[in-house]
Amino acid sequence: MEYLQSADFWIGLVKIIWINIILSGDNAVVIALAARSLPPDQQKKAVMFGSGAAVVLRIILTVVAAKLLELSFLQIIGGCLLLWIGLQLLTGEEEGEGDSKGQGSMLVAIRTILIADLVMSLDNVIAVAATAQGNMVLLILGLAISIPLVIFGSTLMIKLMERFPIIVTLGAALIGWVGGETIVNDRLLHDYAVGHPWLHYVAAAAGAVLVVGLGKLLQARSSARHAAQA
Repeated sequence: MEYLQSADFWIGLVKIIWINIILSGDNAVVIALAARSLPPDQQKKAVMFGSGAAVVLRIILTVVAAKLLELSFLQIIGGCLLLWIGLQLLTGEEEGEGDSKGQGSMLVAIRTILIADLVMSLDNVIAVAATAQGNMVLLILGLAISIPLVIFGSTLMIKLMERFPIIVTLGAALIGWVGGETIVNDRLLHDYAVGHPWLHYVAAAAGAVLVVGLGKLLQARSSARHAAQA
């Protein structure tokens, strides 16, 4: 317990908490999008379980992140998965009616949160791991303290989405943006991307446009189909 008396330990802890505050914005958006169609009582459970499990997952991921990022195609697959998640979250507003709003729906929301957090954390955890410098107590404590920050951010985001529906579209665009970034950051494309810095922004913007554009198209087709059946 001598490390508790070390100034370096407390400085490192503050750094990890601060990094998580900065990097948890997109995760809070994903959690809010995934949980917004659930009944209020299940929203709270999905946010709490999803946030807690995501942080535990991030701790595990941090331990092996450096090795994972050395694998080619991993971030390409992860980025494509994020694009799919963004599309599902944008077009899935009406899928939670009736019986599907039960326990199964909450488990789907938690699963979506975990998958998205896993992919979106691939780069982020490197910063946390570097700050912890191998101190697992520091790492776990810093990430554990970030749980209420993510929960608060997600809860606030859900309320904002209910009041301002445009935030749902912006949130889906953010996931698409991160998906595009993740793809171009893959080890296979890294050298080319470094030599062409503009590619990073083009890929990110393309991901956002793809998710929102395709999502709106699917929403329009779904509305037209429901109107024809009415």
